[in-house]
Amino acid sequence: RNRAETGGGGIRDVGVYNYGCTRYVSGEEPCSILYADINRENQVDVHAQVIFEFPTFRLSATNSMRVSRRQEVNFHGEQGMIRLSAPFNPGDFGEAYVALHKSRHEVIVRNFPGENQYVSQVENFNLSIRNQVDYPCPLEFSRGTQSMIDMIMDH
Repeated sequence: RNRAETGGGGIRDVGVYNYGCTRYVSGEEPCSILYADINRENQVDVHAQVIFEFPTFRLSATNSMRVSRRQEVNFHGEQGMIRLSAPFNPGDFGEAYVALHKSRHEVIVRNFPGENQYVSQVENFNLSIRNQVDYPCPLEFSRGTQSMIDMIMDH
């Protein structure tokens, strides 16, 4: 986690979740990176603020290993907002839930108690091998997320 040569840092170890989540939910790929401010300690990116331009929106993300432990992703739209609480490490950061904030203060919440994405990954991998079905997140998708990380590191 604190070694850049093994993929650690605020961008590779933490940000990868935000970048992949944004691509997955939106179905879009970034057009360009508009801004990147990276703080490093001993060659490790410990804090990064980035802004990406997508075809129909902008992503503003803060990824850090030097702030209080909290995870949240918000998708703001013209008719409301979707909030993901503890989306990447539920249990460590609280119970995972999705909240749909509609206009006029209506909120619809769906809870996901006991979720563990690492267990789900292993279970899906086993299903793919045993039943010869496609893995839900193909390698090509992961390459797209790596391209976003490369855009930040090259900025």
